[in-house]
Amino acid sequence: MKYLNRKSNYDKYPEKIISGFDQSVWAGYADICSILKKELKDKSILTIETYPGVIDSEVLAEISQRIKAKRIIQSTDIFIASSKMDEMLKNILTEDRVRGFMYHGRVSDFIDQQKLEKVQRTIRDDGLTIIYGFGASLISKGDVLVYADLTRWQAQLRYRQGRTNYNCHNEKQDSLKKYKRGYFVEWRIADKLKFELFDDIDFYLDSNMENNPKMVSHKALKAGLQQLARGPFRLVPYFDYEVWGGDWMREVCDLDRSEEKYAWCFDGVVEENSLFLRFKDIRIETPALNLVKYQPVELLGPAIYSRFGAEYPIRFDFLDTMNGQNLSLQVHPLTEYIRSEYGMAYTQDESYYILDCKNNGSVYLGLKENINKDEMLEDLKKSPG
Repeated sequence: MKYLNRKSNYDKYPEKIISGFDQSVWAGYADICSILKKELKDKSILTIETYPGVIDSEVLAEISQRIKAKRIIQSTDIFIASSKMDEMLKNILTEDRVRGFMYHGRVSDFIDQQKLEKVQRTIRDDGLTIIYGFGASLISKGDVLVYADLTRWQAQLRYRQGRTNYNCHNEKQDSLKKYKRGYFVEWRIADKLKFELFDDIDFYLDSNMENNPKMVSHKALKAGLQQLARGPFRLVPYFDYEVWGGDWMREVCDLDRSEEKYAWCFDGVVEENSLFLRFKDIRIETPALNLVKYQPVELLGPAIYSRFGAEYPIRFDFLDTMNGQNLSLQVHPLTEYIRSEYGMAYTQDESYYILDCKNNGSVYLGLKENINKDEMLEDLKKSPG
């Protein structure tokens, strides 16, 4: 079916050009390590704090190969056993495939204090020490602090490829359960740690593309985020499959025609999407949530910030069912319920704007008359979704 009588003009790669910092950004491990070596002159500790999902086997190997250290300390050595972590989170994650509860703790909840103190005693000033990994800054912030970041979309893609949650052995687990652990626990504690460290970071490492890292000085990154908060911008969209998906976005958004169907376009979901910052010929990708956390008042305004805090309470996306199936049933709790039962600050009120439809297109609101709610609940429980 044809939806356009013109060429698609949908911008899949929106970016913000950041001027004045062309000498503060680097690409590739060789150039990145060259800069870090200069920064490390006469200093003894390089700390690389990472977001869960960063490919540690790549990043640590590439950096340690080029920056010779007397000792390498990995943050995995200070965490409690994975089985103990699973037990702690059992009631948070539940047995359900997608339902869970927001975790309001910190990374330190999962650190073995005796292990931490033992590792800290191994640090000496008789040569370079590299401290690496998620929670590395809890061992020491070091003389030079690098933050290796990752977008949530890339984390999700890596779950699907078989990568595990942090400190887990769940390679073969349903990717939705991995996503749930990320959403309710890992990303929450990692974001808290990230923004506690944000003003201390020396360099920011974009690790979204495997074997193609980019690094920017923290000063340049902050300047870029400040520019974004003061003018219009777009988030970087991403597209995903679902069983009810259609073929409208494939043409209108100019997507890969070989894919069977697309259901979702996450276009304006700050928690999920990212931002492209262009520094001359190098493009840095950073989670859009970094902007909200770093510039909340400037971005949201005082009134919205006073009500929601550093959260962006509006999201929008495309849902495509053209030549597909019916959209899923949408049920959203009241604010009081979602806060008391799930620990989330606000609920999801929805408005739908119909951009295109067939002649018989329709939207259902509420239930049919004389529905037996008990039978409906039983059917829902039996549903494979």
